[in-house]
Amino acid sequence: MKNNKIREIILGKPLDPLAKETRHSMALVAFLAWVGLGADGLSSSAYGPEETFKALGAHTHLGLYMALATAVTVFIIALAYNQVIELFPTGGGGYRVATKLVGPYLGLIAGCALILDYVLTIAISIASGVDALASFLPLWFQPYKLWAEAFFIGLLIVMNLRGLKEAIQILLPIFIGFVITHLVLIVYGIAAHASYLPDLVPSTIDETQALAGTVGWAGVAGMLLLAYSHGGGTYTGLEAVSNNINLLAEPRVRTGKVTMLYMALSLAFTASGIILLYLLWDATPITGETLNASTFRSIIDNAIPNGGVLNQVLLAVVLAFEAGLLFVAANTGFLGGPSVLANMAGDSWVPHKFRYLSTRLVTQNGILVMGLGALAILFWTGGSVTLLVVLYSISVFLTFAISLLGLVLYWTRNRKKGTHWLRRLLLSLVGFVICAGILIVLLVERFMEGGWATVLIIGVMAAMCIWVRNHYRGTKQAIHSVDEVFATQPFGPNREPIEPKADDQTAVFIVGTSRGGGLHALLWVQRMFPGHFKNFIFVNARTVDSHVYGGEGAMDRMRDEAAETLEYFVDFCHSHGMASSSYLGFGTDAVEEVSRLCEEISREFPHSIFFTSKLIFASDNWLIRMLHNQASLAVQRRLHLEGLQMVILPMKV
Repeated sequence: MKNNKIREIILGKPLDPLAKETRHSMALVAFLAWVGLGADGLSSSAYGPEETFKALGAHTHLGLYMALATAVTVFIIALAYNQVIELFPTGGGGYRVATKLVGPYLGLIAGCALILDYVLTIAISIASGVDALASFLPLWFQPYKLWAEAFFIGLLIVMNLRGLKEAIQILLPIFIGFVITHLVLIVYGIAAHASYLPDLVPSTIDETQALAGTVGWAGVAGMLLLAYSHGGGTYTGLEAVSNNINLLAEPRVRTGKVTMLYMALSLAFTASGIILLYLLWDATPITGETLNASTFRSIIDNAIPNGGVLNQVLLAVVLAFEAGLLFVAANTGFLGGPSVLANMAGDSWVPHKFRYLSTRLVTQNGILVMGLGALAILFWTGGSVTLLVVLYSISVFLTFAISLLGLVLYWTRNRKKGTHWLRRLLLSLVGFVICAGILIVLLVERFMEGGWATVLIIGVMAAMCIWVRNHYRGTKQAIHSVDEVFATQPFGPNREPIEPKADDQTAVFIVGTSRGGGLHALLWVQRMFPGHFKNFIFVNARTVDSHVYGGEGAMDRMRDEAAETLEYFVDFCHSHGMASSSYLGFGTDAVEEVSRLCEEISREFPHSIFFTSKLIFASDNWLIRMLHNQASLAVQRRLHLEGLQMVILPMKV
């Protein structure tokens, strides 16, 4: 009881997954979705443009091309992902697109890349945020940056375990503060140098032609492509809406498209605007500061000459909002990553427990994995943003390329009148060429600088997923064979229902979806205790997981399937002249719900003994135990503590 009270204080009171108002209250409208999901993309303006500009070296005049290319690319990718929202309105994004349109194994690669992408979203956002804070702190703070990053990740884990909407509402003022301060700085920064703008395009063309005379047009193109690829992190986060559309308010497709519009406009303006500021204000790197920090200082000093302490305070506020937005962006990893894991768990690539919801209706296992993964990568890389950007960009553009390839294949196969298939095909094709090109350049140019680690991590993850799926597939086939054996069990001649009597000896069977498992337990009890039990009661507690909670009509389908299974057992007993009834419950914690139902039954039928089956594998180890929930053992422990008797019957697989 004391532990439950502490849990409520930290994480909040349990929510009812069956209440419609709960689903409605947690769904995100477009504005909140822009904050919760769009922050990832918008925050990349803190490091993406800087990586692009630094890659140009001394040829900073090429920054104008990069500013234009950045804005155009944002809109191309955003429009392409609008198609994903239309085609897959239940969520899943890049993973679901690749699985359905390209194939399960490329879908697996896309899923693994997405998981790594979201882990790196957390890591790079936190690392960049702490870097922004460190830009106006004394140099003695530098050695403590890693521990500060670990603290912020721990804080975000707790916030997300409380619930996604609650976390977003807490972070909302930070997001708004970033948007306002950066809008003012970009507009003023460009306006203050408005006199340079008429000559900017002609002078850029002249300098480009002069450079081409020295290194050739191929050399210029190579510089532009390299800088463009280095800034690949700018476009990360645009896929977040399509991955998490199940979190949005109805109508989801419209809400998703409006959110994508907000994201594209804000990111295109901010990222290309910052590159233009670098160009107009002759930005140069300063030790211990980000390029944004040094540029914003110049702009503030220009706006308020001799501002002194006031200018320092204003810069600190701007950088604090920038750091804050990066922390909001890290939150996207805690929203998107668990969602991808839940989708992959539905296809049995990862343990099924990643679909389960907590009492706060969040996939807490996924949240914990995302947080721990981000911590591990931060400590491995030492929080180096440059290295993290390499890992991040490769994983993101791998997912982009596979997803857009899926859209190209889809519109190639579905050339129907009235669908504007040609326009959509060309848009998807352009997006695919851009993303595949960036991916290839990153792999070639940065393979030895960290690119190999991305390839290795995704490869190891995919190999583990294949092993997990093969295990689940083998187990499913074994259970199916058991069902087939017991499917031949004949029903008796009796057709009249027989109600259980409260004072009779009662056998209570905790059953799942397998009819064979339930009949195995029933026949085992009859064989071992012939004539002893007069009542036979069947209990089923269905878990309301992320698929059921987020899917349209999924709750009703689950309820119907569970009721049908219980009805089968009750009818079987009635046909053989045995008194029988059933109990059905729903909740996020199967152990909690089963225990509650069993305690209720024991009060109504005081002479009850509880039975359930448990899969027994020929070769057992910790990994196999992790893949299968140990609910039967947990329920047995709970019931024994309440003074109730429970027997676990082994079912060899």
